Amino acid sequence: MSTVITPKYPNFLHGGDYNPEQWREYPGIFEKDIELMKKAHCNCMSVGIFSWASLEPEEGVFTFDWLQKVIDTLYENGIYTVLATPSGGKPNWLVQKYPEVAQVNTHGMREHNRFRHNFCKSSPLFREKIKIIDEKLAERFANHPGVVMWHISNEYGGECHCPLCQAAFKNWLKDKYQTVDKMNRAWATLEKLNHEWWSTVWSHNYTDWDQIYPPSELGDTTSTAICLDWRRFNTYLTVDYMKTEIDAVKKYNPDIPVTTNMMPLFFDLDYFKFKDSIDLSALDCYPSWHGPTDDISVASSTALCYDVARSLKPDRPFVLMESTPSTMNWKPASKLKRPGVHKLSSLQAIAHGSNTVQYFQFRTCRGGPEKFHGAIVDHYGNDKSRVFNEVADLGKTIKKIGEVYNSVVKNDVSILFDWENRWALDHTDGPRNCGMKYEQTIEKHHRYFWKNSIGTDIVDEDCEIDHYKLLVAPLMYMLRPKFAEKLRSFVENGGILILSYFSGIVNESDLCYLNGFPGLISDMAGLNIMETDALYDGQTVSVEFNGKAYTAKEICDIINTDTAETLGTYTSEFYAGTPAVTVNNYGKGKVYFIAARMEEDFIDEFYSCVLSNTDIKSVVSGELPYGVVATRRVGENSEYIFIQNFNASSAVISLEKAYTDILSGETVTGEIKMPEYGILILKAAINR
Repeated sequence: MSTVITPKYPNFLHGGDYNPEQWREYPGIFEKDIELMKKAHCNCMSVGIFSWASLEPEEGVFTFDWLQKVIDTLYENGIYTVLATPSGGKPNWLVQKYPEVAQVNTHGMREHNRFRHNFCKSSPLFREKIKIIDEKLAERFANHPGVVMWHISNEYGGECHCPLCQAAFKNWLKDKYQTVDKMNRAWATLEKLNHEWWSTVWSHNYTDWDQIYPPSELGDTTSTAICLDWRRFNTYLTVDYMKTEIDAVKKYNPDIPVTTNMMPLFFDLDYFKFKDSIDLSALDCYPSWHGPTDDISVASSTALCYDVARSLKPDRPFVLMESTPSTMNWKPASKLKRPGVHKLSSLQAIAHGSNTVQYFQFRTCRGGPEKFHGAIVDHYGNDKSRVFNEVADLGKTIKKIGEVYNSVVKNDVSILFDWENRWALDHTDGPRNCGMKYEQTIEKHHRYFWKNSIGTDIVDEDCEIDHYKLLVAPLMYMLRPKFAEKLRSFVENGGILILSYFSGIVNESDLCYLNGFPGLISDMAGLNIMETDALYDGQTVSVEFNGKAYTAKEICDIINTDTAETLGTYTSEFYAGTPAVTVNNYGKGKVYFIAARMEEDFIDEFYSCVLSNTDIKSVVSGELPYGVVATRRVGENSEYIFIQNFNASSAVISLEKAYTDILSGETVTGEIKMPEYGILILKAAINR
């Protein structure tokens, strides 16, 4: 496992998006910015993300000299460059001359050059034009000593319904559903597709490929299977397009790592499908501190986002590509971070495995849609602001903890967060059309481990799981046969599997399993789901577990046990007295089943009971109050413990062993008072 992002600068990167092209007509701004970067202890800038029109102002006319000056000057001042390919924002001349590069919306209308990301990924012409400028950029800068990483495009998203994309979708379907039967005769792809899509419903059988259209406001959105395949196709198309850009820049220096900035839990694209094409996982993350949701809940949900980002490339650190040192102009309210929260939030990313802290952006825009988005340097343009000085203070801290760079995150617990399962649930009618709440369910289970300082990795159904001790797989509606076999092996060999209601219901085509639920793993769970009761918002059912009463809501599975032992029962409704919580011994391991959506107090009690019989423990021994969380990174000979107080008030912690405080150099143990939004970064030797 490598901790190095780039061998050119094997240290934490601290910096942000920089758009010098916006300031070319303002003499002295660039020189002043260099001075301010150094004062803020920034050592890298992401450049060129939306610079296509400045790099190629007209077709075939390339103006790279200004960029050369920027990269040269940054490097001369000890500041490295993350160089972007400019496809995130295409120039107007391109769309004017070649309208086909713009997307067609769900109404069948060709879009103008609006917003971002609205280029057609199928367009050979667009791929040709972006390949030209990418290769010219790489030819000129890929071997520059100051260029340490490629930033491929920007926040991929969007979908296109043009004839090219429709044809590509049909070809993708043909490839997917081409199969051979036992007699070695070709089974017609449409016959296979009709079966997998269950098209006989409403007489929607397809007899010609030209009858198939992507789901849209003009097409079929009633079939979960076609919606699933359309989302799978869009992920495939995005990755395929991304490879075009990656190949273009790798051609001139394959050693520079490539990444693309992803968005937290983004619904539209399956990020696990990105991992084999990029060298590093990168995340844009903008927590909504001090809003309607309390800060501890914000910290918990942010931790999940960081765990997803790290888990995409578990053998490498991830990159916090964008965050804000101040406000976000696109939220309902542009809330200021309270003093200390910027450092707390940024170091949370490092605690979870990031080896960078980068911002959008260095200098705020004078105009345009992001002129009120936070930046290191605001419209006053100096180093006097509170925000600037907090960024500078963080920069000093990052330098002090440089040894942490050579450490990784290792966990015994994994949580299943599968995009295809998520899509299937979202597109399925029933049992609760007012919300199955997949993401919230994952977050609720993740929250227990986070607040109890137990690290977690995130996996999907294609990941390997045998090395974990505990796998949490709540609301696993879609269960693919290959993953069912992985689960069987995992539990047989001693793993602990946590399942919940409405699991093991359908296969990858959203076809319900026959012979009962949870389908392929009913024998492992030792039970059968007989009925599922969906509740309206506000309705509840009572459950007894471990001698205490708890509340269930939204979904209640009514189950019959076979070999499973009942640990908790429903105590209300017509299914009172039936099992609500079970455990089944299988091989050397155990399978737990939670039959209803439960509140946090139950989750806390349940996992406390489960973990009491394991060696899975908190990363610190000692008492941590609510809202104070410890996160662990492991080096060759040392462990690093980040203890963070997400409360707006001081907190007292108790450490049972002695640590070295990296920031002060002092030895700490016993009771310690942490200030509001305070952080400790501790070091201890690993006993091998």
